[in-house]
Amino acid sequence: MKARIKWVQDAMFLGESGSGHSIVMDGPEDHGGRNMGPRPMETLLMGMGGCATFDVVHILRKSRQKVADCVAEIEAERSDEVPAVFTKIHFHFKVTGKKLGDNKVKRAVELSAEKYCSASIMLAKAGVDITHSYEVIEAE
Repeated sequence: MKARIKWVQDAMFLGESGSGHSIVMDGPEDHGGRNMGPRPMETLLMGMGGCATFDVVHILRKSRQKVADCVAEIEAERSDEVPAVFTKIHFHFKVTGKKLGDNKVKRAVELSAEKYCSASIMLAKAGVDITHSYEVIEAE
C-alpha cells in the first residue's frame, strides 16, 4: 500500500492513494489554512470509521441479514499535550434493516473491534481507549 502527500499551499495538502484517489486536507484559518478540507486527524478518524463500518456491513451480509443502512457516529478525544494523540474513541453504530438479529449486530460489532478492523486494532494496541455501542432500527 502506498500514498503520496503533496503540499499545495499554506496548510493545505493533497493526499493521493495508491489506488488513484485523492483527498484535500486543510487546516483552520488560525493555523494558516482556509478550511477547504478535513484535518489530517479527522481523516484518520474517518478512515478508521470506514474500516469498521465496512466490517459490520460485510459480516451482517455474510450472515444473511437484510441490512438497509449502517451509520457509524464516532466521537474522539485527544490529548491536550503535543503530540495531541487520540486518547478515547467511541463508535455508535446505527444499523437499519428488516428483522435484523440483535445478537447478529452485536457480534458483527465485536468481530470488527476484536478481529477485523486493522485501523481500530492498531490504535487500541497503541493505548487508545476504544468503545462501541449500537442500535438496531427496523426498516419500513
